[in-house]
Amino acid sequence: MSTQPSDALTTSFPKNQIKVLLLENIHSLAKEAFENEGFQVETLTVALKPEELKDKIRDYHVLGIRSKTQLTAEALSEARRLLAVGCFCIGTNQVDLEFAKERGIPVFNAPFGNTRSVAEMVIAEVIALARQLFQRSSEIHSQSWKKVSAGCYEVRAKTLGIIGYGHIGSQVSTLAESLGMRVVYYDIVSKLPLGNARGCNTLQELLRESDFVTLHVPATPQTHQMIGSAQLQGMKKGSYLINASRGTVVQIPALVQVLQSGHLAGAAIDVFPEEPEGNQSRFVSELQGIPNVILTPHIGGATEEAQANIGTEVPAALIRFVNSGSTSGAVNFPQVDLAPTQEGHRILNVHHNIPGVLSEINGIVSRLGANIQAQSLSTDPKIGYLVLDTDRALSNEVKTAIENLKASIKTRMLY
Repeated sequence: MSTQPSDALTTSFPKNQIKVLLLENIHSLAKEAFENEGFQVETLTVALKPEELKDKIRDYHVLGIRSKTQLTAEALSEARRLLAVGCFCIGTNQVDLEFAKERGIPVFNAPFGNTRSVAEMVIAEVIALARQLFQRSSEIHSQSWKKVSAGCYEVRAKTLGIIGYGHIGSQVSTLAESLGMRVVYYDIVSKLPLGNARGCNTLQELLRESDFVTLHVPATPQTHQMIGSAQLQGMKKGSYLINASRGTVVQIPALVQVLQSGHLAGAAIDVFPEEPEGNQSRFVSELQGIPNVILTPHIGGATEEAQANIGTEVPAALIRFVNSGSTSGAVNFPQVDLAPTQEGHRILNVHHNIPGVLSEINGIVSRLGANIQAQSLSTDPKIGYLVLDTDRALSNEVKTAIENLKASIKTRMLY
């Protein structure tokens, strides 16, 4: 069932006054989607520095960012009108999610948009590493002809180990099997295998078995520098490491050591612990100059198709939230998706998750003599999110009384 209100419903805050700020050269499809809703849209091609961001976002209702913008608690504290944030990428570690939640601001991302693009690049790197293609290309660009087969292999019948079997990891699994590779994977969450892939009980088991290891994990305290000296030494001699996930997952000095010693035969790294702010910046890494190491500037999801997909996926979620209060797909918020009513008014309330709040709210409705046409409440350990449809005649009184509850964080009349 659609969660979009009908044209007959009028939002309590006019759509043409909702201001959207899109940073970091987000795809033009996003701008079109918001403008088609009647929103005001401003776009910038760059990320803003923290001080600039604090000043800029004060009067915006929706913010769209990619991976370079750091949306800190300090910046969010200045965002007095902010309703929602859209991360036009998979990762959300650039946003202080807990603080956003405590301010009643849901954060949405694009968990599917660049899946295929990253997966295809990983498979390309598996083959390129196995055949030393970048070395041969570099040599011939330097006018050196080295036609060799030593140390070059087919990937058929080799074992690919996937750490993190989510959207991208499972897609890599499918593509690798089509090449005749054996696939093993490890994930902290139990996942059903695709095709003939096999789950490993431990990370060490996967590292020990794999000819190629590819990382597809988020940036969390648990994954921070999870691949260090012990893990790299635990990999097969002559194997390869690929990281297109997050730069903080791999300890670069330890990787340099195993590459220079010959324990690993090569690596492909697309993400780094520290990355330049823009394309004109100089970049230096200890990995530069090591043979059979592919270094790319965080381009795993940088395809026209991926950016177009993301430019459609994230605005759709943000527009659903603005139009109906739906938090379906939000990464930091309780999930509520209540079909719109044609007869009543809709109130949205975010509150601290303490006992008795729903009883208080229902008591308000009863005391005022209003009628609940529909309501949906979802909670997590810290907050509750309530969508309440009630009589039009008494909706303002109900909204004001709910807003004044001690537990309330943010309350607004949607329509």
